[in-house]
Amino acid sequence: MAQPDTKKIFFENLSGAGKAIAVLTSGGDAQGMNAAVRAVVRMGLYVGAKVYFIHEGYQGMVDGGENIEEASWESVSSMLQVGGTVIGSARCKEFRNHEGRLKAAHNLVLQGITNLCVIGGDGSLTGANLFREEWSGLLTELVEQGLIEADAVQKYSALHIVGMVGSIDNDFCGTDMTIGTDSALHRIIEVVDAIMTTAQSHQRTFVLEVMGRHCGYLALVSALACGADWVLIPEMPPEDGWEDKMCKKLSATRSRGTRLNIIIVAEGAIDRHGTPITSGIVKDLVVKCLGFDTRVTILGHVQRGGTPSAFDRILASRMGVEAVLALLETTANTPACVVSLRGNQSVRLPLMECVQMTQEVQRAMDGKRFEEAVKLRGRSFENNLRTYKLLAHRKPESELPVSNFNVAVLNVGAPAAGMNAAVRSAVRVGISEGHKMFAVSDGFEGFYKGQIREVKWADVGGWTGQGGSLLGTKRTLPAKHVEKIAEQMRMNNINALLIVGGFEAFLSLLELITARGKYEEFCVPMVMVPATVSNNVPGSDLSIGADTALNAITTTCDRIKQSASGTKRRVFIIETMGGYCGYLASVGGLAAGADAAYIYEEPFDIKDLQANVEHLTEKMKTSIQRGLVLRNENCNENYTTDFIYQLYSEEGKGVFDSRKNVLGHMQQGGAPSPFDRNFGTKISAKAMQWVTKKLTETFRKGKGRVFANMEDSCCLLGMRRRALVFQPVVQLKDETDFVHRIPKEQWWLKLRPLMKILAKYKTSYDVSDSGQLEHVIRNRPKESDASVAM
Repeated sequence: MAQPDTKKIFFENLSGAGKAIAVLTSGGDAQGMNAAVRAVVRMGLYVGAKVYFIHEGYQGMVDGGENIEEASWESVSSMLQVGGTVIGSARCKEFRNHEGRLKAAHNLVLQGITNLCVIGGDGSLTGANLFREEWSGLLTELVEQGLIEADAVQKYSALHIVGMVGSIDNDFCGTDMTIGTDSALHRIIEVVDAIMTTAQSHQRTFVLEVMGRHCGYLALVSALACGADWVLIPEMPPEDGWEDKMCKKLSATRSRGTRLNIIIVAEGAIDRHGTPITSGIVKDLVVKCLGFDTRVTILGHVQRGGTPSAFDRILASRMGVEAVLALLETTANTPACVVSLRGNQSVRLPLMECVQMTQEVQRAMDGKRFEEAVKLRGRSFENNLRTYKLLAHRKPESELPVSNFNVAVLNVGAPAAGMNAAVRSAVRVGISEGHKMFAVSDGFEGFYKGQIREVKWADVGGWTGQGGSLLGTKRTLPAKHVEKIAEQMRMNNINALLIVGGFEAFLSLLELITARGKYEEFCVPMVMVPATVSNNVPGSDLSIGADTALNAITTTCDRIKQSASGTKRRVFIIETMGGYCGYLASVGGLAAGADAAYIYEEPFDIKDLQANVEHLTEKMKTSIQRGLVLRNENCNENYTTDFIYQLYSEEGKGVFDSRKNVLGHMQQGGAPSPFDRNFGTKISAKAMQWVTKKLTETFRKGKGRVFANMEDSCCLLGMRRRALVFQPVVQLKDETDFVHRIPKEQWWLKLRPLMKILAKYKTSYDVSDSGQLEHVIRNRPKESDASVAM
């Protein structure tokens, strides 16, 4: 007899009936906090718990009264796209005192609240943990003062706390990204892109100061994402004499024909002796030493404001749901935890371990142990710093290794935002490793026509922020022209290939491997970096370009929904790209707050469509005025966008009207998002380092040439769960549905129930993959670590 999957339908197994959950935001605000609040409220109500808002953070908890308000499903409608925190946040001196916490405990007990979801930084979370530790003592005091009944001590014996980190600085150890960081990067990059055009016009140098008093993450990643000439961060102050080095670098850049310089300074930047380095100091230095026309822009609170990015909405929604799960599973002995993401996986980490690690970073910086501070920030921060140094600072020709290898880079398939960042990274890392780098225009079509040219370091300057494909890209596969391509490989003495592209790039590598038996020219290391808005490449959970497309969808959906503001009830049917892959429709639906998303991977029929219409009709009879339905372009050949629009129009008569939009190629256009720039840069750098390693391994001294014909010499570099992994493309054939051009298994399908739950559908949700409590890994420095490749 088959055993039931006890973790499959958690609605039946992890009931919140009789529980009261309160959610508060504390400390500085961050974009995405509202998405987290919405997810906590709706998930809490879904499992049968009572959910409360605590307005104005800990101040509201201390003051009580109207500050603690019961939440309803409708009370969190239309807040997903709003920046900041609609329930308010305030710094509270009173809560730091015992008397303040006693008042807070009294106010929670009055409402029967023993489960707290705290969204804030390390200070807010540390305060929550102290409150939890004191809880039983506080209740005893309240009984002694006659403020609560004696049986309340037993009834409310334990306070359970789960934290979500909301901080634009990304300064909390143990988590890859905190809520608000990606949105802050969007604000910074929008400003940098705008400044670059005016700087170029006047041949100016711009010094940008970004937030980060104790953490240089925003400065470092924005420098990586825009190709800044210099960056100053508190964790890794520049060596003594940095002033001369920086001025020489700026001067050398101008001498190569560049018309502008960008310097990014974190507000907490210091030198090796702890002396602050301000944006004004940097400006005066450039003017004095070089005489360049220099301007300072201090971004300030612009970075905190605005609409949350698609990434922050998805992160916050997932974390909100995970926080409720963690609260339902907690016991009196469970330590307070933080829910977070590593890679694309949910994790739960002991709150105080993370706080202590975060405090260790500051102690390392205060003690001038800067290498240790960088290590303690985590692998992601360390890799960002290493990659920036590799790409921004060109070594003199005399210091470069001489490899005598020629490496060709090309784009294959449809254009995707971030491709140019990947090409720039590959070219510069290749040059740093001593290779001659060649660019192939127009993919394999340009290859067989001989459109191949050598590219130098300066040729790819300014490419990071450019959308589309500057090399040119075509869907042409190599099989028809394999003889001519082999001839071009031989003529140009190409020793390795790095391909940036989508499903066509994957098919191209399979064809080239087959051609190895006939043409030895293809017996060279070949690697593919996935880049497609559809995110349909097997072997990788994410592709370059998908995040930019998601942001385009989310922004457009926000505007479309807003267009119905103040009018009668309306449902929008929106068609997204993706071929047969439903990633954009599903994850875009989660980010935009959709009521349904139709995809090929999850078959549906007329009964499902009818159920969706009835569900929306019920919702429209309440205070909810707008509905959003996404449809993947190839989800069903009969249930077209027009058909679904007409069905909703007919069945919704008298309750709502319908409108349709086909988003089309706007999803492929535009400047790449910070995530895609950063992801493309780092993954391509790693791919080029693999190429160097394989060239060394496969060089036959006797024959004086490279010969690589093993399966592992032709790989796809993809993100799998938490790591970047090289996988032989031949081994990925079994994981691929070639007819529909999608992987057979796709991780994001597990996110679909979240969208349904948050849209008020009763559904099953597999929690077997939910976060498990892990310990924070301490990444301490060793002597040899400084030179380890990414």
